[in-house]
Amino acid sequence: MDTRLIYLHGFRSSPSSFKARMLGERLALAGLAHRFVCPQLPASPREAIALVSEGIMPRAGDTLVGSSLGGLYATWLAEQTGCRAVLLNPAVHPARDLHHYDGPLTMFHSDEPFDFRQEYLGQMRDLEIDRITRAERYFLVAAKGDELLDWREMVGHYPGARVKLLEGSDHGLSDFADHIDEVLAFAGLASVCGGKT
Repeated sequence: MDTRLIYLHGFRSSPSSFKARMLGERLALAGLAHRFVCPQLPASPREAIALVSEGIMPRAGDTLVGSSLGGLYATWLAEQTGCRAVLLNPAVHPARDLHHYDGPLTMFHSDEPFDFRQEYLGQMRDLEIDRITRAERYFLVAAKGDELLDWREMVGHYPGARVKLLEGSDHGLSDFADHIDEVLAFAGLASVCGGKT
């Protein structure tokens, strides 16, 4: 079966994220749009994991790309399924970092409302992986310029993983175009997407 690239967006984000669109466009240009999967994740972490694990069903040959909160999901799913995971400024302890959110919020790309409940924090804690296994399955892209999360915590959480540590950049990785070829290469898709291997 064809390997897939499964993008998991971050908190308050969506498939309209520029990183998701950039990856989708690269695969589409190569005639591989059917290999790119990017669901709109529910606000509930439990429901988000169910959507991916039961609806998309990642396989060992697939690669998950998790951005921010999506990094938590990608890590948990990689440990369950054996697939690879690319982590873009992943949230290591999102329940701690998001504890001040409660009630109605809006999405970044659409202003669509959604309700953030305190019970979601416990669901996030349930998904935290204390120690990853088979570190070679992981590729961490961490920015020292991340204004929301600590890059040291990210690096410390993925011992033995391949790491690309950026001296600057930001939480959203506004320079993602500079790193997309390495992401595709790690996923085994660079040669078919016209990138560097």
